[in-house]
Amino acid sequence: MKRLTRFTLSIAALSLCGLSHFSVANEQPDFKSWLDTLKIEAKERGYSDQLIQDALNDLTPYPKAIKSDRAQPEFKRTFKNYSTKRLSKWRINTGLKMKKKHHKLLKEVGAAYGVQPRFILAFWGLETNYGTFTGNNDIIRSLATLAYDKRRGKYFRAELFNALTILKEGHIALKDMKGSWSGAMGQGQFMPSSFLKLAQDFDGDGKKDIWHTHADVFASIANYLKHYGWNDKQTWGRQITLPAEAKALMTQVKVKKPEKGCRALRSHSQKLPLSQWNDLGLRRLNMKELPSVALSATLTAPDGISGDAFLTYPNFRTILRYNCANSYAITVGLLSDKLK
Repeated sequence: MKRLTRFTLSIAALSLCGLSHFSVANEQPDFKSWLDTLKIEAKERGYSDQLIQDALNDLTPYPKAIKSDRAQPEFKRTFKNYSTKRLSKWRINTGLKMKKKHHKLLKEVGAAYGVQPRFILAFWGLETNYGTFTGNNDIIRSLATLAYDKRRGKYFRAELFNALTILKEGHIALKDMKGSWSGAMGQGQFMPSSFLKLAQDFDGDGKKDIWHTHADVFASIANYLKHYGWNDKQTWGRQITLPAEAKALMTQVKVKKPEKGCRALRSHSQKLPLSQWNDLGLRRLNMKELPSVALSATLTAPDGISGDAFLTYPNFRTILRYNCANSYAITVGLLSDKLK
């Protein structure tokens, strides 16, 4: 009951005063005082007075970031609703046009990093509509707001300092550092920590420009996937048809101890060879038997056994590293299939 009371107070404070006087039982200072302390830490970390002044002075909270953080569509909507909306004719047709337009560059990047171009396209298309909608939120303001909020404050505080490092290194000007409410940036929607670790300067101009330069955008997405174990000899998984006794099957293959890592894997079955799934009655959508290859997979039905069901392969886990949500990862896979 005590936790519920504090949460209610925090939401009320956010909506009434935009965080500026938010206090939880005297544990949290007001935003201005908190920001002053942050500036001192930034100075101790070696950021220049000019950068601190430009990036952090006169900063005000952004309540929309808090609201969005508590209502992410990957977790609030059914898979069918989420996927249908994103697998639009526009997104598929535009993806095919982009595939043709950037064929040479995509092929070059794909070969360099070992990632099929259709998957680079799928991430690009799903994240920012092929670079046409990268978000217009002030990254520093969004990250500061989320760092101040206690739900995931430690994580976003670290991301805020990472964003200051990106500015310090000169990859982007402060006025152009725009992105999503969560602090994700550029055409591939990289968080600052991912940018510093994995973004690429594929065109060799000295800057990792994931905002405007297609070569850097494609290479950064590909490098992210490769870093987390992508195998270009395999696909992501496939949609399948369940046998008549689907309920009994789901009980039979239910996992006793969920895989470690992304929480989305908690709804997956045991990992079994495709040959065993075939013996259990799973079939392709056209009712043909599953491929005869030495590959293991887990079964998931995000909307229950009456909805769509999928077998997911090792590359699916890599997609989840980009966004830990089954709806997102499956939709990336399905879009990539449309872009073959």
